[in-house]
Order: sequence, then C-alpha cells, then structure tokens
Amino acid sequence: MKALLCTQHGDPELLEVREVASPEPGAGQLRVDIHAAGVNFPDSLIIRNLYQFKPPLPFSPGGEIAGVVSAIGEGVKGFQLGDSVMALCGHGGFAQQAVVEAAKAVKIPPGVSMEMAASFTMVYATSYHGLVDRAQLKAGETLLVLGAAGGVGLSAVEIGKALGARVIAAASSDAKLEVCRAHGADDCINYSREDLRERIKALTAGKGVDVVYDPVGGHLAEPAFRSIAWRGRFLVIGFALGDIPAIPLNLALLKGASIVGVFWGAFVAKEPAAFQADMAQLLAWVREGKLKPRISARYSLEDAPKAIRALMDRSAVGKLVVLP
Repeated sequence: MKALLCTQHGDPELLEVREVASPEPGAGQLRVDIHAAGVNFPDSLIIRNLYQFKPPLPFSPGGEIAGVVSAIGEGVKGFQLGDSVMALCGHGGFAQQAVVEAAKAVKIPPGVSMEMAASFTMVYATSYHGLVDRAQLKAGETLLVLGAAGGVGLSAVEIGKALGARVIAAASSDAKLEVCRAHGADDCINYSREDLRERIKALTAGKGVDVVYDPVGGHLAEPAFRSIAWRGRFLVIGFALGDIPAIPLNLALLKGASIVGVFWGAFVAKEPAAFQADMAQLLAWVREGKLKPRISARYSLEDAPKAIRALMDRSAVGKLVVLP
C-alpha cells in the first residue's frame, strides 16, 4: 500500500509517499481501508516532533480516518468485515490502510459521507468535550470562540448554538467571519482590525463572556481572559499561533474565573465510554441537521503536505481532507 511518510522531523515538504507493507490488526484492533482522512493541527506538530505523542520514525501523520473494515483482530465485537467506520488512529491516517483500536471506531450512520466522517471526530468531539464536559456551557450563556473559522473553531460555533448559547465568533478576516455567520454565529469580531476587549465589552454591555474557547493562544489569550465574566471559564484548546501565553493568575482571582485545560486525546484514552457517549450525541445532532461540517478542500496523498502547510499558514477555512 501507499503511505505518506515522515522519515525525518521537519516541515511538511519533507514528507514523501512510499510503498509499505499492509498493517495487520492485533487483539482489539481493526484494519481499515481508508477512503478519507481529516487534516488537523496536530499533524503539523507531530511531524516536527512538537506534539505530546512522539511516534518513532518513520511514521505517517493523520489522526482521523473514515473507511471500510478489511480485517478484524482477536476479541473485537460489534464490527464485521465491510462495515463503514470513522476512527481515531493518532497517526498513520495518511495512507491507504491503517490499524485502529476498535474502542476508538464508530460505525458511520446512514447519510454521512466518508469525507464528512473523516472530518468530524477530532474537531467536534474536542469541542463537545470542552464546552459540555469541561465548561458546562448552558443555554443563555455567551460563548467567545477564537480562531472561529478553522475546523475546530467552526465546530465550537455550531455546538455552542446547539446548546442554546449566544456565540461570538472572532477571526482574522471578514471573509472568514462570513463563514462563521453561515454556521450560526450571532456576532463577529475581526481581531485583525478591531480591539478584541473593546468589541467584547460593547457586545456584552460590559458584562463579558461566560466561556472563552481558545485554540489559538499567543497574544489573543490575555485580552480574551480579561474580557471574561464573573465565574467565567477559559478553555485552553491549543496554540495555533505557536506561542504559549502566560496569563497573570490574579485575573482568575479577581473574576472568580477558571482556566480549564482540554486535553481531548488523553480524555479519549482514559474515558473511552464517555467518548462513545459524546459521539452518540454528536451524531444525533448531525441527523437533526444541527451540525454540518464544512469541507473546503480535498487533497491527494501526494499533495497532503500542501494541506498541512495550509493549516500551518492559517489559510484554511473549515476542514481539509486527504483522499488516499
């Protein structure tokens, strides 16, 4: 089979397509013939040896896939050969086949395409875990989403609306914010030309926002936290800008606010039953039409490095998929 391999740590342009042996599933595992693979920000980190998980070289990036079960390991129940599944694999997804843990696979419901399934789990389940499990966002509260036009940002916008919150989307261009409005954002802030704090103050009549969803980090984190309401919750999702911010802890004291870490990968590993329950709710919302993943571009296996580069340059809107 073909796979896009990282043979040395570095930029995506160093990745190369090679022929490798087909993987065989072990106990508790499935082999999936991959039809589509989602592109996510951790892919840009893992190839540069900057991610929490550091697989040995050589490896293929790509942490979420959709495809057809072609082999079943010992002890696996609930799956059959030929089942269409969406699954998390951590790495190895930018290939024609991958082995996944059966506990991290879900059957694709009717009406959901392979491309949608491959674009769904990581961003929507991360946002659901953050907004529901960690922030306990309630109907009527106000949610601020930074980097709102990216894959994970748009998922937070949609889930916030599904939960009954007022959603303020913040992004770097008017074009990106138009996409956010199309996905349900109530108000928008262009932080490339507007003062984030002043705009939040105006939109909330000085109260501030109840929950901040921050996958961006960098210089936006502190003004967002300074704009949080009493008993607000600041969700640490990631650091797309590259810099890890240092927020003065006296702000948390003065606002009675919480800084809440959202390490979704560890949550899936430590609480697999809770992950499956989250997925059941998310897929129910898909069937109800409340969640509509936006796929903005598709790439061949050979062009997958360009997709990773687009995420690194923050030029991507919505989700990108690789079609092996």
